[in-house]
Amino acid sequence: MISLTLAEVAAVVGGRLHDTDGTPVITGTVEFDSRRVGAGGLFVALPGAKVDGHTFAAKAVQDGAAGVLAARPVGVPAVVVPPLAPGHAHEGAFALTADSDGSGAAVLVALAKLARHVVTELSRGELTVVGITGSSGKTTTKDVIAQLLEPLGPTVAPPGSFNNELGHPWTALRAGTGTRHLVLEMSARGPGHIAELAEVAPPKIGVVLNVGTAHVGEFGSREAIAKAKGELVEALPEDGVAVLNLDDPLVAAMASRTKARVVGVGESPDAQVRAEDVTLDDQARASFTLVTPDGRAPVTLPLYGEHQVGNALSAAAVALELGSTVAEVAERLSALERRSLRRMEVTTRADGLTVLNDAYNANPESVRAALKTLASMSKGREGTRSWAVLGVMAELGEDSVSAHDEIGRLAVRLDIDRLVVVGGAGSAAAPMHHGATQEGSWGEESVLVPDTGAAIDLLRAEVRPGDVVLVKASNALGLWRVADALLAGQDAGTETEGGVS
Repeated sequence: MISLTLAEVAAVVGGRLHDTDGTPVITGTVEFDSRRVGAGGLFVALPGAKVDGHTFAAKAVQDGAAGVLAARPVGVPAVVVPPLAPGHAHEGAFALTADSDGSGAAVLVALAKLARHVVTELSRGELTVVGITGSSGKTTTKDVIAQLLEPLGPTVAPPGSFNNELGHPWTALRAGTGTRHLVLEMSARGPGHIAELAEVAPPKIGVVLNVGTAHVGEFGSREAIAKAKGELVEALPEDGVAVLNLDDPLVAAMASRTKARVVGVGESPDAQVRAEDVTLDDQARASFTLVTPDGRAPVTLPLYGEHQVGNALSAAAVALELGSTVAEVAERLSALERRSLRRMEVTTRADGLTVLNDAYNANPESVRAALKTLASMSKGREGTRSWAVLGVMAELGEDSVSAHDEIGRLAVRLDIDRLVVVGGAGSAAAPMHHGATQEGSWGEESVLVPDTGAAIDLLRAEVRPGDVVLVKASNALGLWRVADALLAGQDAGTETEGGVS
């Protein structure tokens, strides 16, 4: 965040000063959690279904905040923003609030305006904004890009999957006068959302990873999803760079939608940044030759799953554009560390049981990739059984039944030893179990349990040392508790090196 007075903040967001003459200066961070506000910070008061941030405004100032961004006067120095115009309060990306009058959306819009102002000012100097979108892999790729760019200069990236209308401007406001790179995830729940996020922090480099079926229930089709994801490359300037995965036809087609220079990545021979001679070790970690216009170098990823090759190539393309050499990129890709939780987080207990905690989120593409990783990790290991503990994949609309059914059938085709479907007979996940039992001669190999507690009881009773257990579902199910229960009270030793997804 650059230093601004409250009066300057009010001018930027179109708000009014209350209980202040506007002279206090914001020198700290911008926070929507009052517990995190420090000296000189700006507290963003967001109304919510259970907690209204306005009630914590006075405490935030008492704890050192220079002021508050609010929807109404709060009795302490504040910039109060007006309500949005009728018909706008709950439209577009900036509507993720539970209040009925739209005041939360108004505060979010003001936060976005503030972030846009700060990024615009910083972009006059050395700041480069990198935007990333795709149906899966955004968080992993964001983490990889950040690690490749940090040796080149101060880099800001969001924690976890902070990629919506709140996390996006919050992350952008982490950038300061010394920041060289701002790496941002961009998600969408509908058309126009990515375009709005791109307005908040205009990207110079845009990365599109893939177009899958995540959120197809909201968009209606993969083609509609592709149209929305392509809003990122449409937002790039003429001197910008679009990094496109040529292995995905819907992504490759976005080249015609941007005025920026296109860099193709993938295993396609047409890709400027590509992988050749891809192999997997017994832990499903990929090695390949990184091939670029400026040379080639060997890479051994500490990431689990062949699908990580594409994510690594996209990150490599960004780093090469911003000044890294091929050798530097290869070396840094081979030394990555895990940063975001519950994304193929691999831990092996002292007795040899391995848990793949990939329970942060799930869609058909990411579940298929995770199952293939599980199959690869357990293949050829004598006495090892593979377990897939799977739950619902949300927001698939009318495709939900067929998508869950196909995942169950895939588990059979990949020779997964045991499938545990969490959700019960009437749940959206149940077709996974039915698909598995109909695909082959499966009997007890697939079981349907009502909840995470039942899954934990089953696994505790039946897993053996040396088994490999994958846990994956949409985050709302909380299936990560199964992974935690398997590791709780055990001597888990050290986490397997490079446990990232």
